[in-house]
Amino acid sequence: MPHKNPRVSAVVDKALMKWLRTKADDQGISVSLIVRDILMRVRAEEEERYWAAAGEERLESFSYGQAVEHEDAWS
Repeated sequence: MPHKNPRVSAVVDKALMKWLRTKADDQGISVSLIVRDILMRVRAEEEERYWAAAGEERLESFSYGQAVEHEDAWS
């Protein structure tokens, strides 16, 4: 039967599973939701690092002499 959301299967060691179950019990949610939240957090952190690096790269190549004034850009 098709599911609304895609599924992922992962193999973890006993200690990690115990930690996941404890965390899920403490928060009153399922282990799968704990894993989903962790994956979403890691993805957001990776995205943040990517954009921070892209911003740093742009700052290094930025030239104030060639920059367009705000008023000129919108008129």
